[in-house]
Amino acid sequence: MTKLTEQEAENHYLGQFIPLQYHHNMLMDKNRMVNFKSAIDCVVMPGSKVLELGGGTGVLSWFAAEKADQVWCVEYNPELVKESRRLLSMNSNGHKVEVVHADAFEYLPPEPVDVVICEMIHAAMLREKQVEVLASFKHRYQAHFGMQLPIFVPTASLMAVQPLQQHYEFEGYHAPIIQIQEPTESGNGSIEMAAPALYRTIDFTQTNELDIIWEGQFTIEKAGTVNALRFITKNILAILLDQSSTIDWLNRHLALPLGKPLNVKCGDTLQISIHYRAGGSITSLQNSIRAELITPLI
Repeated sequence: MTKLTEQEAENHYLGQFIPLQYHHNMLMDKNRMVNFKSAIDCVVMPGSKVLELGGGTGVLSWFAAEKADQVWCVEYNPELVKESRRLLSMNSNGHKVEVVHADAFEYLPPEPVDVVICEMIHAAMLREKQVEVLASFKHRYQAHFGMQLPIFVPTASLMAVQPLQQHYEFEGYHAPIIQIQEPTESGNGSIEMAAPALYRTIDFTQTNELDIIWEGQFTIEKAGTVNALRFITKNILAILLDQSSTIDWLNRHLALPLGKPLNVKCGDTLQISIHYRAGGSITSLQNSIRAELITPLI
């Protein structure tokens, strides 16, 4: 058995080789599919040239191919390159999508494009390399083709954090664990202890720092125990200027247990600080969390 290098192991862990079955699950995620389809339909004009970085099964490139003349779909995982080519060959307009086996950190299209689709997004901008990949792409694209950048889908991401009282009893087994929560489900054992606070906005058309550093305070709204933080990631897929609205995609939430639960009462002030790197591991965020109650001065 071939042993992975340290860099290869990190790439496998941090999203570059997400298992095929996970990509198939994305096809069944109606929230993701419907909103991306609507956004791509809005921004891709007839005759456009489109590039997708990190194409997976090729479905987002296929959405673009309905109007575009040419779509380049870049995928690094050879298993997914084979799968996306197979699936695209079964669908109308699939012939307009060229699946390119290449690294998104290095690839440039053979000519300028009108739209770039890139969905390498995990909750809290962890694990996957969205910010880093787009920063690399913009630098190389402008050096090669000039200063005019394409439209990006998504165009921005908003990230918020919220204190929780999280249920961690499983048939009597106490297990404070990392959880992925569906935004639309109420039965996930969470009690919201304060309103979410926005801690970072990432505009993919601009230059973004990879380090995410934030400190903020929450006013506790009910008595109980704060034993977890929920991280919320809302992606702006497209901006509809004529309607003064946006097409959005809300990621699944990430709930991380605190190392030391805090007993709180209504009106208490909770101070939270975080410091992690976009594209880093979930553990790197979890280890950076600092939570404490602030005693008011009398």
